[in-house]
Amino acid sequence: MNELHRPPSLPATTQAAEGLRRRRFTVAEIQSMVAGGIISEDERIELIGGEVVPMSPKGRRHEVLRSELAFTLSRLCPAHLKVATETPLNLAADNAPEPDIIVFPASLKAPDVDGGSVLLVIEIADSSLAYDLSTKPSIYAAHGVREYRVINANTLDTTIHMEASGSGYRTVIAVAADKPLVPYLAPELGVRLADIELG
Repeated sequence: MNELHRPPSLPATTQAAEGLRRRRFTVAEIQSMVAGGIISEDERIELIGGEVVPMSPKGRRHEVLRSELAFTLSRLCPAHLKVATETPLNLAADNAPEPDIIVFPASLKAPDVDGGSVLLVIEIADSSLAYDLSTKPSIYAAHGVREYRVINANTLDTTIHMEASGSGYRTVIAVAADKPLVPYLAPELGVRLADIELG
């Protein structure tokens, strides 16, 4: 059935029965579906392991924190770095998560950033906290992301993942909102989340 003509009573997603094979998609195929109007450009999805995953709804506090933190990091950003928000991070042909914030070398354009070139990946989590802490670290680590942070939008506590390996991150530390957060590949972007005005 065409996605654009689904009766309102049918759900937009399905859950496969355990043990049944599912078709894997690639980034290129998803881009073609968006270009063809099968998937709306506004639809909030990520491609994780070849599966289309709906992104959790974002509350007001999440959005305020994302925009204010991105603004703060951009203001601190030296000429050799860039900050981008909500852009797909192309890790592999079948993996394109869409983190809230990425920091990368200024010599690159955002669509060209991959796991090996990104300097910092930040996810801001409210309803997605468990997913961002349990599922995404292994994906990011396997694709060479050197520093991955998950910020709890409610408490502003941050979980920092560093030293990527094929099986995950060797170092995982928790940092309270009143402590400085200094990216080890971009030390110019040190902030304290407690100093960010969230209104």
